[in-house]
Amino acid sequence: MNITEWYKQNFEASLSGRYVTINHIENLLDSYAVIFEIEVAGTSENGVEIPMVKFGTGPKKVLVWSQMHGNESTTTKAIFDFFKFISSLGPFQKQVEIFLKKYSFTIIPILNPDGAKLYTRENANKVDLNRDANNLTQKESQVLRTIFNKEKPDLCLNMHDQRSIFGLKGKFPATISFLAPAANNKRTITPARNAAISYIDRAIAGLNEMIPNKIGRFDDGYNPNCVGDAFTTAGVPTILFEAGHSPGDYEREVSRSYIFFALIAMFDISQFSERNKDITYFDIPENEKIFNDVVLNGVFISEEKPACQVCLQYKEILKDNAVAFELTIDGIYNETEKLGHQTFELDGEEILINSQGNFHIGQKVTSIFDKKNNLMLI
Repeated sequence: MNITEWYKQNFEASLSGRYVTINHIENLLDSYAVIFEIEVAGTSENGVEIPMVKFGTGPKKVLVWSQMHGNESTTTKAIFDFFKFISSLGPFQKQVEIFLKKYSFTIIPILNPDGAKLYTRENANKVDLNRDANNLTQKESQVLRTIFNKEKPDLCLNMHDQRSIFGLKGKFPATISFLAPAANNKRTITPARNAAISYIDRAIAGLNEMIPNKIGRFDDGYNPNCVGDAFTTAGVPTILFEAGHSPGDYEREVSRSYIFFALIAMFDISQFSERNKDITYFDIPENEKIFNDVVLNGVFISEEKPACQVCLQYKEILKDNAVAFELTIDGIYNETEKLGHQTFELDGEEILINSQGNFHIGQKVTSIFDKKNNLMLI
């Protein structure tokens, strides 16, 4: 059995969708209490306990946190896939035993439980924890820094989601992106950055055959208030993971698998193809904001204007403890500005949005009708 076959049969199916909170992971953590060391790292601004999982006996210490932004849950699902893999007595047991003697992991699956419950990027006080690395104004930021200071990790993994707007080389979605954060404004390749890059190179080698041309490099502009930049400045290699869009995968069930495979490759637990090892961190392109979820090309608006491009984007709205996707008009352009994950070529035809001929940026969209072809597009 290879690692992809194992994953298809064994991923943590009890976690799915975009809405993942402490309530969703409590029973799973209880089930791992006899295998891993489960602790309380601290509490959130609303007094919610922040769980922490520890395993491994090796000398190399790795600190991992997910859902620093409460509405970015894909990597949390992948972490529980990873827990299941590490704890299973399957065909990779020998490789796992070697891994556990090499590394000691400390993982915070949901750093921002209040934001996770609200499905917001920020915490309960509407503070972005990834801009609070120096001021440490929030309890969640203080929890992470306390664990960082206590554990003195050799490597940190900062796990996030990125929006579906990101693409690569003008036509590919950025399905997975990485960053070895800068340690200064000059973006010097310090020893810490270089070490992070070496780990990313392993992940790229594993992923590139699965998703060629869809692995990106996140912007490395230096911001000392960002946690990854702050930790790299402190001399600790830190890697930003960004789970992005795969065609049709708005629930991020496909992306989670690639985060899992990246972890497996990054720590040499299972061998992937040897053919891609010549593709490295600086070979992968930097993310660009070039996509919208839906694009209508050649839309007729009036006799006085040329055919336009109408771009639409899904807004993620929490409804009844699930995430709903509401389509809204994001932009109207005279030229072809954006690519679409779903694209309609209208060749100068008139459309009706919500049964109306007039529409505007920011408008919620429930239907799009092609008048000439008498066809409901959405």
